Amino acid sequence: MPLPLLEYNPSSQNQRVAAYEIPGDEQPRIFNTDNILSPSDLGDLIEAAYRQIFFYAFAADRETYLESQLRNGQITVRDFIRGLVLSNTFKKSFYDLNNNYRFVEQVIQRVLGRDPYSEREKIAWSIVVATKGIVGFIDEVLNTEEYLSNFGYSTVPYQRRRILPSQSAGELPFNIKSPRYEDYHRAKLGFPQIIWQVEVRRFLPQEQKPKAGDPALFLALAQSINATGNAPQRISSFNIDIEKSVPYRQLAGIK
Repeated sequence: MPLPLLEYNPSSQNQRVAAYEIPGDEQPRIFNTDNILSPSDLGDLIEAAYRQIFFYAFAADRETYLESQLRNGQITVRDFIRGLVLSNTFKKSFYDLNNNYRFVEQVIQRVLGRDPYSEREKIAWSIVVATKGIVGFIDEVLNTEEYLSNFGYSTVPYQRRRILPSQSAGELPFNIKSPRYEDYHRAKLGFPQIIWQVEVRRFLPQEQKPKAGDPALFLALAQSINATGNAPQRISSFNIDIEKSVPYRQLAGIK
């Protein structure tokens, strides 16, 4: 008997507030098959789907069979999104490199176009991943009323209401805010670490570098010797015997 989805309360995020702004250049472009006028428009829709799910797709990552079915009208945009999320590329890039909670967060961001409401929502969907597997989890997300009411069968998902007129800057895109590698896998794969240097390295042009025989090359050698000089003597004038200090010259024939 499958477990029911754990209940969670949605929070008041931007996408849950009614939009009254006038569309402009900063608003996201919506790609759907309802206004396709040429094959190039359908190609732009496919590229938008790859950017939303993969962020970027190399030639080896493209699902040419799904693209052919979509171009021929055999599947809907929703089916194309389902195929991308269930592809080996998405599985290797997100499922294999994250735990279930973070994988749920990645799917919600890319498929539903929003951040998870709370940790309770992550736990609820992670239970679905553990009990029904990836296929069952993706099917339930795509069958939710939230997905069907916002994207339906013909619209490519997008980050909903990322930019608001009252904000000076919009929210960060999901691919920047939630990279596919978490901290554990970044450390495991040996990602470059930030190393702070005490001494600031300065660039010196070639013509200003010291040449052979330049005293500047021996500065470090001279500093490493650490030579110590004799301390100056302090002699008082009252202690000087002038008669003994002045040379005495004897005259010839006088002894």
